[in-house]
Amino acid sequence: MNDTQQKIMIADCDEAAAQLTDFYLTQALYETRIVSSADQVLSACASFSPDLVLMEAVFPNREKLQVCSDLRSQSDMPIILLSSENEVSDRVHGLDLGADDYLAKPFDARELLARVRAVLRRYHPDQNALPEETLTGEYVKYPNLTISLTNYSVVYQGELISLPPKELELLYFLASSPNQVFSREQLLDRLWGFDFMGDTRTVDVHIKRLREKFKANEHWAIKTVWGVGYKFEVKPSAMKEPKA
Repeated sequence: MNDTQQKIMIADCDEAAAQLTDFYLTQALYETRIVSSADQVLSACASFSPDLVLMEAVFPNREKLQVCSDLRSQSDMPIILLSSENEVSDRVHGLDLGADDYLAKPFDARELLARVRAVLRRYHPDQNALPEETLTGEYVKYPNLTISLTNYSVVYQGELISLPPKELELLYFLASSPNQVFSREQLLDRLWGFDFMGDTRTVDVHIKRLREKFKANEHWAIKTVWGVGYKFEVKPSAMKEPKA
């Protein structure tokens, strides 16, 4: 393995499927590790330190998707769910719990690798410099907050903050249109896509996580407009033109 090789953990109770996924990924020069039970996921993450987890949506003898919730509570590493097409409720629940994407079985190797590359590209921006030192492309800046969609990075109160891609995209989208109210349906359509099979609760979960990380202050806040949706509320003194 070279120093730049990215690591992917495959958590799947279907041994044949796990071996096939492992073959696709190793052929694409990723380092891999397979675990076959939910109980092994957290310990394997601690020892292997993967850049991404590919996880089967359901494991035997475990509360549905509890492992996804456990993993998200301990780390912001990206998670792609693997699930059978008839497990719609599990996919939806997994996305609600913080998974970044899902892939229905059986899947094509090209689609698997494309999803993996896309999530890793969004999730691992260049960490060598703070975005405020090299701001280019698409970004917005407010007092104590800079969001770069180009670099998929956020600086909050002078610190570089790690966010799952969908949380960052939601924060950027709202902050790019200050004081404009968006319904949950509009946010689902713009950020998750018209074919997303979840419900509006997904938006609420992501907003809750953002509020836990970015506390309201005198300049801006993520506000709920009851009966309508959400907005990024900004006082006139803090208004900055979005860059594009």
